[in-house]
Amino acid sequence: MTPPVTAATTDATDPVLDYVRRAIADYPVVPVRTVYTEIAGIPRTITLKLEGHSPWRSVKGRTALSLIRSVADRLTVPGATVIESTSGNLGLALSAICRDLGLRFIAVVDQRQSPVIQKTIEDNGGELDWIKTPDDAATHLQDRLARVRELVRVLPHAVWPNQYENDANWRIHETWTAPELDAQASASAQVLFAGVSTGGTLAGLSRYFRRARPGLRIIGVDVRGSTVFGGVPRPRALTGIGASRRSAFLKPADYDTVLLVEERRAVACCHTLREDTGIAVGGSSGAVLAGALDYLYRHPEVRHVLCLCPDLGDNYAPTVYHPAWLDRIGLPADPGRLRHRTGAACPGFRAHDGQSAPTAPSEEDVPR
Repeated sequence: MTPPVTAATTDATDPVLDYVRRAIADYPVVPVRTVYTEIAGIPRTITLKLEGHSPWRSVKGRTALSLIRSVADRLTVPGATVIESTSGNLGLALSAICRDLGLRFIAVVDQRQSPVIQKTIEDNGGELDWIKTPDDAATHLQDRLARVRELVRVLPHAVWPNQYENDANWRIHETWTAPELDAQASASAQVLFAGVSTGGTLAGLSRYFRRARPGLRIIGVDVRGSTVFGGVPRPRALTGIGASRRSAFLKPADYDTVLLVEERRAVACCHTLREDTGIAVGGSSGAVLAGALDYLYRHPEVRHVLCLCPDLGDNYAPTVYHPAWLDRIGLPADPGRLRHRTGAACPGFRAHDGQSAPTAPSEEDVPR
């Protein structure tokens, strides 16, 4: 499934719109993988939508194309500069798109960002603009946004797509990501889990599935310390999930409930899934999986769920999958000890026979 193509998006006289149209047409269908577990003595099926198998290695590739399309009329001005606050994946996708279009790109980032993503943004010709917020602060996002606003004021022809308030963020997931998942998902699926940061992915998925599968329960997953749904902010280690402000896109009707998970459990889920199946996912995907396990433990009637996994683990070899980083957040590197942190009485996972799994980060690739 691809977004509806209108005359406005197929005008070959506009190089930006034409680029987006062609990129969407060439975008591969992102695969799903099925894993099994047993919770409370009941076999459960978990279908993972692995968005890391996409051209820019995350679900943010779709978001980036939609955001660029929404500001296309401002990008043909000589000297146009795209500026965006990002915790990683959106910046990676935007840097690649801007490279292809010959545009300057500035990513406003903080120190929590994966070094792998930082290097990729720079390799794509993007510029990293660092904020100075301490690692243990709870205001990374607010400080990044303040810096974006400052750059927009001082740089001529600055263009801020604004993933936090631009409806192009959630609409692309309603018209593209969700229909694609719907076509892949078995009719037996009972619940959909998606993580939140800007809230765009969850909002788009919900607005499609509320119509297409009204019986499908929709669960938003966040990490403790985030204030996407309110609450008191606190320092967080993971990127790609959570935020220090409410989502501008989400409405109460978009989800049936919200689950808050501890970051350590999210990381433990990443390691247990990799150990058991070879499927390595990023920390935000681990949080979604941890939320699904909690829900399954409390709902024995639910046997089959869907999890939207924003990216794979290859960008997180220096963080989520590195012993020194685990030590900093108080987790052991030993897989057996980590398994006990997975929680929800989950003994582990079994991959669906015949399904190839994405490669886990190699020990040789992990900086020491």
